[in-house]
Amino acid sequence: MQRVFPPTLPRRSAGFTLLEVLVALVIVGTALGASLRAVGSLTQNSEGLRAAMMANWSAENRLSQIRLAREWPAFGKRSFDCPQGRLQLVCEEEVVATPNPNFRRVEVSVFESGSMERRIIKLVQVVPNGL
Repeated sequence: MQRVFPPTLPRRSAGFTLLEVLVALVIVGTALGASLRAVGSLTQNSEGLRAAMMANWSAENRLSQIRLAREWPAFGKRSFDCPQGRLQLVCEEEVVATPNPNFRRVEVSVFESGSMERRIIKLVQVVPNGL
């Protein structure tokens, strides 16, 4: 007696279909696009933090200079260049009176050169009369 086997099904070849490859490419492309946006955002944030740090150094330099020289700054407002490295900054110093005549309030604001409407940082210090 002869045995009868059921007909064999065609074997599926090993590999991916075109649709599977396209779906994988869309997923990888979306992930790469999101990664590039995140890297760009981090770069912009680091530039802002660097500018803020440099501006803080410029303002601290001026306030330290006043403290160390025991200056009694004159009332009023003045601007001067205060670059840090390749970053061109402009410092604006304003000296105002306090309720106690033996003290003056010194405010140092730092701006990007050419952009006096966008203040990066402002530091304030009270200076005693060094007489």
